[in-house]
Amino acid sequence: MKSFFEKKYILLLILTGLLWACGGGGETTDPPTPVDEGKDRKLILTHLADNIIIPAYGNFKAKLTLMVSNGDAFMAKPDMTTLTAFRASWVEAYTEWEKVELFDFGPAERQTLRSFFNIYPASEKGINDNIADPTANLEVPASFAQQGFPALDYLLNGLGTTDTAILAFYTTAPDAAKRIAYVKRLTSRMNTLLDKVITEWTTYRETYISKTGLDIGSSFSLMVNGFVLHYERFIRSGKFGIPSGAMLNGVISPEKVEAFYKKDISRTLAQTAHQAVIDFFNGKNIKTGADGPSFKTYLTALGAKDSATGQSLAEIINNQFAASKGKMEGLKPNLYEEVKTNNPAMVAVYTEMQKAVRMLKVDMTSAMSITITYTDNDGD
Repeated sequence: MKSFFEKKYILLLILTGLLWACGGGGETTDPPTPVDEGKDRKLILTHLADNIIIPAYGNFKAKLTLMVSNGDAFMAKPDMTTLTAFRASWVEAYTEWEKVELFDFGPAERQTLRSFFNIYPASEKGINDNIADPTANLEVPASFAQQGFPALDYLLNGLGTTDTAILAFYTTAPDAAKRIAYVKRLTSRMNTLLDKVITEWTTYRETYISKTGLDIGSSFSLMVNGFVLHYERFIRSGKFGIPSGAMLNGVISPEKVEAFYKKDISRTLAQTAHQAVIDFFNGKNIKTGADGPSFKTYLTALGAKDSATGQSLAEIINNQFAASKGKMEGLKPNLYEEVKTNNPAMVAVYTEMQKAVRMLKVDMTSAMSITITYTDNDGD
């Protein structure tokens, strides 16, 4: 009997040891569930804010500051040297503006930045009326086309057919002093408005990265709506569809091109704006040039596919961006002349961009569960 109980005890010890070894001391731990970073909207918003939006505003601020400084030098001593420097910095600032115009949500939307900076064509009559009346209100919608980059375009490039004639408006013309004062008013106002937007972003950033939902008031919804609206209305339509007549029953309007008085930069401005959209979609880090968390990575993580081909939706969108970009590269620098002499090429750009609009406005937003909150009347 003793031998039997000893054997049973030894067997019990062996079984207990096996259970301990297999069970980790009686405790079980489930393996951690891997986090799909591609679907982490806070990660995306943080990257877009810290590595694209805020640095882009910083770059634009530097260019605008130089423009304002050169403008002050011109206003203090209007001559060919100061005019040339002012114009050059205006071109640089205008080009840099195209990289931030798409951020028309949050602080920029609250300050109505786009409308005060880039509504074209400029109103020559309105500008001249404002020059005659130094108390004219520049804070109302009626004043949009009387200020910003388009107004400076008129005042720097459109007052006369020669530089000598233009300079006379700031030196010997009866209202020269008033015109100088108006230019100063415009540059100062642009500087002040931009400062407000940049300052707001220092506090808005936390709100922006924390509102990670998909509801109408979320950062993602506001940003996606602003992005699609910018591409559809302000690049596709404003820079190509309206001047070419593609949106006006074939009636061309070359006078409605961007930078009408400095026509040889109109393609550059359009290309810069379009590339900014591509870079934002792909999360291109302004500091490093590397792609990061973005619309592209989010769509990929969601497994979004093109319904017709089964291909990755992000890839399809990028391919369409590339097709539109290629059509733009085929244009001459002066879009005013292209409308007048080579308009089918302008319409072709609009047509390619229209394909991307449908992908962004319908397919992308559907995959992201984002509701389009703005309205347009061109059937998209």
